[in-house]
Amino acid sequence: MARILIVEDDPRLGPILKNLLQDAGHEVLLAPNGVNGLIQLREGKPELVVLDLGLPDLDGAEVLSRARATGDVPVLVLTATGDLERKVALFREGADDYLTKPFFPEELLARIEALLRRRQRVWRLGELALDPLKREARFRDQDLALTPKEFELLSLLARRPGRVYAKEEIAAQLWPEDPPSSNAVEVHVAKLRKKLESAGARRLLRTVRGRGYALTEG
Repeated sequence: MARILIVEDDPRLGPILKNLLQDAGHEVLLAPNGVNGLIQLREGKPELVVLDLGLPDLDGAEVLSRARATGDVPVLVLTATGDLERKVALFREGADDYLTKPFFPEELLARIEALLRRRQRVWRLGELALDPLKREARFRDQDLALTPKEFELLSLLARRPGRVYAKEEIAAQLWPEDPPSSNAVEVHVAKLRKKLESAGARRLLRTVRGRGYALTEG
């Protein structure tokens, strides 16, 4: 079972979700707003976050962005809208999954279990292997010896292989509170590429001229 953080401002729904997850055997932290959620994310070190987008203080997307900056903890978003564009935007902002309100408790539990199973496994993309728990990356069984920020960068690109991430998007995802210049992103990409190429991954990380960076799918 896992430690799960619920960020939900509804005084009725929050306790209901907490009891539901506790009955399923999880340890549950409950935050009534975004600020408290970020504090518990930092101090409680949850293994998964259930995040309501409609928060009274911080926009849920902002909380999601900051959660992404702290690492690769899975985030399941609860949203009141079924709008397709908004759902696509959620994934681009770093959500691992979402549920549209109202939802069945059984579906919430099933999605949480799926995310936790994915979290426990080593994540592979061809000959590249990412271990979210150990925060280690290997290529052909060779340790890439990445810095924490390089691991976050590689994890971001590996979430959706083939998708091009603009420099501004990378900066916002990895440094949400104080995004650096595009030059800083270029430096981190260059260092990551050098380590990948040293391990034999010469074509894994590619630059798409005028658009950004992507990992190849093959």
